Amino acid sequence: MDSDIDQFGSRRSTVYAHNGVVTTSQPLAASAGLRVLREGGNAFDAAVATAAMLNVVEPTSTGLGGDVFMLYRTADGSVGGMRSCGGAPAGATRERVREALGNERGVAPEEATMPERGPHTVTVPGTARGWELTVERFGRRSFAEVLQPAIQSAIDGYPVSEVIASAWTHAETLFERANARSAYLVGGKRAPRAGETVTLPELGSSLQTIAERGADAVYEGPIADAIVTEVQDAGGFLTMDDLAAFEPELLTPVSASYNGVEVYELPPNNQGLIALEALTIAEELGAGDCEYTSAERVHRFAEATKLAFHDGHRYITDPAYEEIPPLASTAYGRKRAQQVGEKAGEFTFGVPDAHAEDADTVLLCVADNAGNVVSYINSRFAGFGSGLVAGDTGIALQNRGSSFSLNPEHPNRLEPEKRPFHTLIPGLLEFGPDDWAAFGVMGGYMQPQGHVQVVSNLVDYDHSLQAALDAPRWRYRENGRLAVETRIPERIQHGLVRRGHDLSILSPIMFGGAQIARNNHGTLSAATEPRKDGNAVGY
Repeated sequence: MDSDIDQFGSRRSTVYAHNGVVTTSQPLAASAGLRVLREGGNAFDAAVATAAMLNVVEPTSTGLGGDVFMLYRTADGSVGGMRSCGGAPAGATRERVREALGNERGVAPEEATMPERGPHTVTVPGTARGWELTVERFGRRSFAEVLQPAIQSAIDGYPVSEVIASAWTHAETLFERANARSAYLVGGKRAPRAGETVTLPELGSSLQTIAERGADAVYEGPIADAIVTEVQDAGGFLTMDDLAAFEPELLTPVSASYNGVEVYELPPNNQGLIALEALTIAEELGAGDCEYTSAERVHRFAEATKLAFHDGHRYITDPAYEEIPPLASTAYGRKRAQQVGEKAGEFTFGVPDAHAEDADTVLLCVADNAGNVVSYINSRFAGFGSGLVAGDTGIALQNRGSSFSLNPEHPNRLEPEKRPFHTLIPGLLEFGPDDWAAFGVMGGYMQPQGHVQVVSNLVDYDHSLQAALDAPRWRYRENGRLAVETRIPERIQHGLVRRGHDLSILSPIMFGGAQIARNNHGTLSAATEPRKDGNAVGY
């Protein structure tokens, strides 16, 4: 039976606890994080345990073949971030990729464009070394210990949850090679059904090897060799040197104040500046002063977001290759706010061939009683990624490189070793000196739009954590239309049409996957996305 989340009207409450809270899109993953907290781990240990379990129980959206990002506030008051995403292979020049694609497609090289799948979309995976850095730098447990719940579930099996079972059917057409179909399809033929128990023994074996040898096992040795062989056999340019050279980085977040709350995001190559610019414009417009159930509120926030996308998609890329304007500054936001009128503006959204509007990602948030709060994101970009699974490792490889362009004038043009524009943005909120929340909203270009809506719900309208996530959402699309959920009242929909918005209605699954965990003066709370399978748990 297919999952149909439109038919449910389930009521959820914000979860409160004193010792620890974990929230994510799959219940078994949240339980794995809570188990590690109970066994003496802190929020960072729990984050990696939850992320590893998501690789197993939600392999449709995340895996060792992808990247990982983090924003955090530590018990001692430090605020920081981690970016663990690889770049294009050193040998992947635009000329080489154009020629290879031209030969594959039987077209002239100058006519080739970046594909959405395949070997040329595989960038160096950052997940394993990012996990290891998280635990070794900030955690209390060993890397091997936090991987154990995921290893056990991969080998012993687990029942598949509903929304994930529906997403898994994509693998039936995506995976063409026998090793990929064997690793992720029942009998090599079909996706598992909701409630059906599956095992992922190859992935479990790879996780066990990483537990024994450390993250280097993915970047050197047999697993690395399997990754490189898979990509090269399919015509790509990834090498062992590309893998061995990769290192994650700790970095300083970017931030902006929104109506008295400090909002932290990741800097470029991630799209965090889009969320900050949108909030800065919205504050200048007084969007949060509007009646909640009014078309004017949605109009002002949506126009602010559309302007921020217009700017972000033209400037945000790997900062080692381009200088990026101060998009989140108050002065910049004030100037851009002058462009918003009573009618929908003609601001172009997106850039050609980015392939990033809709993507599949997992987010988890953790808070512990020591004062640590962590927002943690793993992704392969689009579903199972490139369509390639590395040999018999069970590691599906990401297609993040599909957002590169072969156009030399494109802001995200392909360069050797360059990191692509990344949609992934964990978030952090500082309500006060002892009141912090980790949050995020997953889903390609939905992410900054979701950040704007969740932040406003909390800050402007004093929603509870769960109510802030339950509220119906809107999102701009690349085609210029403003999409809404059916639960947005018709009165608001009609008001938006009168303001010139080209309205469409989309399924709830298209409006993101949000999570939030908060430590407010020692009281922990958490909420989870009602459009996903997951839950928030605490003890």
